[in-house]
Amino acid sequence: QVQLVESGGGLVQAGGSLRLSCAASGNIFSINTMGWYRQAGGNQRILVASITRGGSTNYATSVKGRFTISRDSAKNTVFLQMNSLNADDTAVYYCNARNIYDNYWGQGTQVTVSS
Repeated sequence: QVQLVESGGGLVQAGGSLRLSCAASGNIFSINTMGWYRQAGGNQRILVASITRGGSTNYATSVKGRFTISRDSAKNTVFLQMNSLNADDTAVYYCNARNIYDNYWGQGTQVTVSS
């Protein structure tokens, strides 16, 4: 089992920045990929950014150049630095961790961008 705890969401004005954190615990050595997803209203949960054990990153087209995913392996923590935020970024952001057995989710953190 893997447990994920997110922090760092909140209310920010358009053009501003936020940094999300996700601390992993439990069977962390089994994790292959960690990432951030977001879900706005009744829409599907979609991938925002991911980072593999080897450090390869992947971003949704809508956030490329604005968001950066990184990790602190010593602290088992993944970060999402979000810059130049706009109203379309408003959503609940979920941390995700995957291994060969399962998909794990955090509880979600709300990000609201006011225009």
